[in-house]
This record gives sequence, structure tokens and C-alpha cells, in this order.
Amino acid sequence: MKQGFLRVASVAPRVSPADVDFNVIQIKNSLVALADKGVEVAVFPEMSVTGYTCADLFHNRTLLAASADALAELKEFSKTVDVHFIVGAPLEVSGALYNCAVLFRNGRVDVTAKRYIPNYNEFYERRWWRPIEPQTKTVVKIAGEDAVISGAKVFESHGALLGIEICEDLWVPVPPSCALAMAGATVIFNLSASDDLIGKYNYLRSLIQQQSARCLCGYVYAGAGWGESSTDLVFDGKAIIADNGRILAANRRWTPDDNTAISDIDIEALERDRLHTTTFADCAAEMAVRPEAENFNPSDRVTDIHHRLLRRIDPLPFVPSDNAEMEERCDEILNIQAAGLARRLDAIRCRTLTVGISGGLDSTLALLVAVKTFDRLGLDRKGIIGVTMPGFGTTDRTHDNAVALMEALGVTSREIPIADAVNQHFKDIGHDPAVHDVTYENSQARERTQILMDVANQTGGIVLGTGDLSELALGWATYNGDHMSMYGVNASVPKTLVKYLVNAFAVEHGKDSLISRLLEDIIDTPISPELIPAAPDGTIKQKTEDLVGPYELHDFFLYYTLRYGFTPERILYLALQAFDSAVYPEEVIRKWLDTFERRFFAQQFKRSCLPDGPKVGSVCLSPRGDWRMPSDASSALWRKF
Repeated sequence: MKQGFLRVASVAPRVSPADVDFNVIQIKNSLVALADKGVEVAVFPEMSVTGYTCADLFHNRTLLAASADALAELKEFSKTVDVHFIVGAPLEVSGALYNCAVLFRNGRVDVTAKRYIPNYNEFYERRWWRPIEPQTKTVVKIAGEDAVISGAKVFESHGALLGIEICEDLWVPVPPSCALAMAGATVIFNLSASDDLIGKYNYLRSLIQQQSARCLCGYVYAGAGWGESSTDLVFDGKAIIADNGRILAANRRWTPDDNTAISDIDIEALERDRLHTTTFADCAAEMAVRPEAENFNPSDRVTDIHHRLLRRIDPLPFVPSDNAEMEERCDEILNIQAAGLARRLDAIRCRTLTVGISGGLDSTLALLVAVKTFDRLGLDRKGIIGVTMPGFGTTDRTHDNAVALMEALGVTSREIPIADAVNQHFKDIGHDPAVHDVTYENSQARERTQILMDVANQTGGIVLGTGDLSELALGWATYNGDHMSMYGVNASVPKTLVKYLVNAFAVEHGKDSLISRLLEDIIDTPISPELIPAAPDGTIKQKTEDLVGPYELHDFFLYYTLRYGFTPERILYLALQAFDSAVYPEEVIRKWLDTFERRFFAQQFKRSCLPDGPKVGSVCLSPRGDWRMPSDASSALWRKF
């Protein structure tokens, strides 16, 4: 396993019922090809050695003898490949026949038998197979050596713990994989021979997704395919790999030559989620889960920063790549924001809001949410008091957009320039206005916040905060300036998602409307606090991403820091997988990752006293719910990568 990822494969090769030699050749050929692709564990379908549809031939000595010889052959073959693999075969024990999964690990053999034997509809499996009890542990001879048949065991492979179940086991109310996962298995392999029926494939996919999510595990499913008997049933050759509720890879069904799915299971992420989700261990303790588990050595996890994964790492983890999903996500977030703000206004019997409008993305989103909230509550939009506060760095573009948008939305618009007040403040504290340092910038931010607070008092309302999640992570806010409000409606919305939320409003108002055109121009405006005088041509001179780094990188770092608690080394590895090296070379990613770690730790004191605000996603920095961290914590360990 490299970088905490286990490379797995699901294979549904061509099969010939009762032609054991043919089937073994298919398995071997597949394994050779998989080894070349770096696969570490592979699973083949139920009864892949003999074929699933052999029926009463399973009670024939000729077939059983051929199957036994095949297992001996595969045992020797397993010594020649580094791929650990699981095949399906019949095994006779004490006068009973079991439907088994045989795991080969470099010459070592272990066996798991099918727990639940279907005998309904098209299935008549109890005619041939006996179900195994969970605590059964007996010995069977394979290639002249003892192999243990277990009803419930967790196996070690390449630094990960694996569990095995067979076909029907997944479909019962409490699948064996539940207990296997609670006993430590992070990847479940399912050998199946489920026939295809109308609608069954979609149901199966959802079943696999749900089980992988519920068990916080990877799930690798291989179904019998091309060549199985068509006497009464048809088999489509399914190969599916899931990871914590997501389908990572799946083959094209019905195509004989597209019979393999390969992907990388993120073992480290699964282990972190189990650690973080404390009820997972509680459930295991309550259920008194006691499957036998092998110990494993995490040191087998190789660190190779340039190892390429066979799964996509999304460079924008907060932003859905599917348009339909994006539309649904935006709608849900906007409704959460509006619902949170509506409840707060209702609770304090407030009918007015004050919000600073800069013409930038964050304040625009806050304004739009306020409008949505007032409309939902049946309040007059004039109760929203948008205040523009032009200062030393305000450009015509942002100012004009802010004023025009407020007019188009029908809210109350006020303009209160801050230059005179800030210059007086500079005189009072003895600061040279020609020195454009942090005092120069923060004085403007705090003056604006004072104005908003006082206007809110004047109008009997509250100040609506506009700062977003990414700014909070980096501490890119002036303490007791834009850092403070009475309710921070954008507090858990990352910067990379803000423009999509604003765009959702643009789409809602129609492409050719004035509001839509204004919102599109705001989306295209460079991100800036506009605290430094503009360039001679009037354009924005101070660009945030030139100072703290690209937000798409910082949001990537933030996501994997908070969502999974990954180390900087692993985040760097994932970033190298996700981003185009021509845009972000390794040294650039390292530079901004170090900036992120430094700022994230140093700026915790700002997050420790954040205003209330609605949580919209799994990543949030609220000190009351999602992120508790001492303001004095050292970043030293996180900057050694």
C-alpha cells in the first residue's frame, strides 16, 4: 500500500461452466495483467473456478476433484505474483459442501464460506450448499496443506485489513460485512453471481454505496459474467468498486472484454472517519463483535510522493463537477443560509439588517441571502440597509456594481465614505498615511465595522457578517473589523464555492436581466480587500491571491485538513495528483501549503470568538461545534514536510 491507498481490482472474467482448466487460465491471465498495473488485491466472482451455474454437477466427484486441483495450482501460482487474490470454489468439509471464497497471499491460503444461502425465486442454492455459522472454524486440505475455513475472519493484506462476504450475504438485513467492518476490516470483497433483472443493477449499486457508507469501508464487488449458462438466467458481468458511499469504478456490463474495474481505496481516510465517528466503535462494543482479526503492520504503507493513483482526486473538493449536482448543492446551501438567518431574525424580533456592500463576491452573497430571507419572511426589502463605504482603494468598478445591485434588488442603500474619518484616526494615533502597512489597512476595516455597528443600532437591527470559511481558515480578516458581526451568514461557505452560489442567483433572475449582468461582472472581479490605493488606470492593485496564495489551493488544503485530518505530507501528495503540474509545480504547492499551515495555526485566536452562523457542509470552523483548537498551538510539526 502506497500513501495509505490500497489498489484493488474487481474482475468478472469469461467463464465456462464445469470447464475448470479454462476458468483457471482466465484467472491467471487476469492476475498477470493486474500485477503490471500495481494491483494489490483482486477479487473474482462466486464459483469462479467452476462456474456458478453447474447446479447438480457440484455433487459430482469429477468436478470437485478438478476444483481441488485448480486450487492447488492457484496456490503455487500465487507465489509468483504479488497480487493477493480471492476466487470462488466449492469445498467439502465433514460430509457437507460449502460455497467458499479462497484467499491466496503469496502461497498462503485462507477460506471464508457463504453465510446466507438463498432458496427463493430463481435460487435453489440449499440444494447444494450448507450455510456456515459465524464462529465456525474448521480445517480443510488444499494442496496437501491445512487451510482454515472461517465463518467470520478479518485478513491482513499489504498493510490493510480485509473482510470477505459472498453474494447473498450483502442482501440480508444485517450483512456479515457489518461485523467484519466493526472488527477492523476497511475493505470488503464480495464474490457474487447475481443474475440480472430489470432495475436490479441500479438497486445493487445503491446497496453497495449504502453498505460502504454505513460501514465506513471500501467495497469491491465481482459478479459472474460472460459464459455462465443462460438456461434460465442471464449474467451481465458486474465489476464495481465503492468507497465510503461513492462508486469509484465500474465496468461496462454485457461486454465480454470490459470485465475489470480497478481503483485505489483510501484506507487512511476510512480509518480517520472511523476514529472521528465515535459511534462506530460504540456500535461494535454494543454488538459485541468478535470476529477473528489478523494483526497488520502499518509500516507496509510505502511513502512515494510521485506514485500515481488510479482514482481522481478532485482539485475543487467543495465544488461538484456535475451540473445537476451543483444546482442542487447551491439550492440547498442557499436555503440553509436563509433558514438560519430567518430563525435568528425571528428569535430576536428583528426586522432590519445592516450589511456592508463592497461590490465583491462575499458581500454580494450575503446581500442575496438577506433578500431571500426577507422575501421568505414577508418583510419589506427596504429593511435591508446596504452600506457602501468607499475608501482609499475602492475602484469605480466595485463601487458602481455595489450601488447598482442594491438599487436593482430594491434594498435601502446608504453611502458613507471613510477617508476623512480614517485620516483623522491616523492623526490621532500618529500614523503616516503614506505608510501602507497593516495599520493603514486595518484602520479602514475597523472604521467600516464601526459604521455598520452604529447604523445597526440606529435602525434597530443587526450587522450581517460577510466573511467566508476560507478567510477564517487563513485569518484573512481584521480582528474586530470585518471579523466581527452579529450573524456570519457565509461563515461555512468556502471561497471556491461562493461564485457558484452567486451565479445561482444570476441564473434565477434570467441571463439578460440587469441583476444577472451585475452578478456576472462581480463574479469576474478579482478578489481584493481594496485597502491599498488603486493602480493609476483605476484598476484593482491589491489582489488577495497574490498575497496569501490561490484560494483553490487553500480550499483543497483546508478540506483535507479538517475533513480527514491528513498530514501535510499526504495533502501534498494528493495536491500533486489533483492539480496540473504546469499550473502548480511541486515547489509552488509546497510554498502555499506551508503558508496555509502557518496561518491556520497562528490565526486560531480569531476563530475562537466567531459570531454565530449556519453550518452548511461537513467542513466548518465554528468554535462551538466543529473545530476546537488552542490559540497557542504550535504549527512546528505541520511544517516539517
